[in-house]
Amino acid sequence: MQTPWSDYQKQNEQRFLDEMLELLRIPSVSAKSEHKEDMRRCAELVQQRLLDSGCDRAEVMETAGHPVVYGEKIIDAAKPTVLVYGHYDVQPADPLELWHSGPFEPVIKEGKVYARGSADDKGQFYMHVKALETMVKTDSMETNIKFLIEGEEEVGSPNLASFVRDHKELLKADVILISDSSMISMENPSLDIGVRGLSYIQVEVTGANRDLHSGIYGGAVANPITILCQMIAKLHDEDNHVTIPGFYNDVVVATASERELMAKAPFNEQEYKDELGVEELWGEKGYTTNERTGIRPTIEVNGIWGGYTGEGAKTVLPSKAYAKISARLVPDQGSDKITKLLIDWFQDNAPESVTIKAELHHGGEPYMTPIDSKGYQAAAKAIQTTFGKEPVPVRGGGSIPICSILEKELGTKIIFMGFGLDSDNLHSPNEKYNLENYYKGIETIPYFHRFFAANS
Repeated sequence: MQTPWSDYQKQNEQRFLDEMLELLRIPSVSAKSEHKEDMRRCAELVQQRLLDSGCDRAEVMETAGHPVVYGEKIIDAAKPTVLVYGHYDVQPADPLELWHSGPFEPVIKEGKVYARGSADDKGQFYMHVKALETMVKTDSMETNIKFLIEGEEEVGSPNLASFVRDHKELLKADVILISDSSMISMENPSLDIGVRGLSYIQVEVTGANRDLHSGIYGGAVANPITILCQMIAKLHDEDNHVTIPGFYNDVVVATASERELMAKAPFNEQEYKDELGVEELWGEKGYTTNERTGIRPTIEVNGIWGGYTGEGAKTVLPSKAYAKISARLVPDQGSDKITKLLIDWFQDNAPESVTIKAELHHGGEPYMTPIDSKGYQAAAKAIQTTFGKEPVPVRGGGSIPICSILEKELGTKIIFMGFGLDSDNLHSPNEKYNLENYYKGIETIPYFHRFFAANS
């Protein structure tokens, strides 16, 4: 469709892409200390791009960990202010051998950009930077805009809460806008009305004080890998219901009307299975696939290791075994409470033949946004304007740990307006982002600002 800014965006389309690709080439992996300088380099590039795109102020601000990038364009103190949140850090690219191309060497194939961070979240937050430029250059800004782009989202945002508390006045806004989520499809646009919380722990099981010969000691000494697997297997019953006592106590059960609304969202189970390469789906009995990934909490094993995993054979009875385990939470489950339940459960269920060490990696709270808010209505109208179809409200399955803290500290509602797709391979090899989605986001975001200003 033709918009007031179509000509400008079309004329600068290639540059918008080139700038995004430049960001993707920086391996800004917050979880690995060897990328500390890459993190700084990426933050400085984001700062420069904010200034280039029209911010009157942009700076790299220190935290106890990786820095935050703040930017602002204030046109009129009397106008509403939109705070855009995003993150420039990315997940580790492992396992590298499964990538079709280098994770930090962006490749465009069939209209998609393949690179780590393309959809999560560099490509998505950069839409807002280019939307700002579009509005500045076409003299169509109708709100003040602030940017909060952090570098630790992928490790649980451990230092952002204190940063927000220390800079409340600086970050003051009328709404917070986040594009770190997905939609059903370009044919069936949707808006997330919430994200799940997170409790992420690591479990260490220790048996003997050293690795042992499995022939001499096997059958006489507990194998930590076996014990760990047995405990993990007990986390779910035959209906794939979590067995930890108290796990569901605080779950706010979705209403019949919400489940009916979710059922209207287009979903082709066979296409879903084909895309994932599985014969059957798996999940909690009594719920649909969309419900299992949105309104229900889950527990998943994210990694498990121990013993000898090198080439060839080594008949060893290992001393230790490890697992990384995460729980996705829904309202009103608290991450601290669930973390304690998880840790206590592993400690209480371990046999005396082993010892257990379980500790928290990071966590975050679930978040919901009301669909009758001015922000949601502006986002829905913006999507309808450029897509020609009213978006379906859905609950996202992922987590953005800082959401509840942002609302608590700033007293501001959050609106999720993501343009990614669930099939973008987030956190997986061959992460991708459709160019069509990238450009559609840049086209749509200015309408959000226009409609939000009109309703404020």
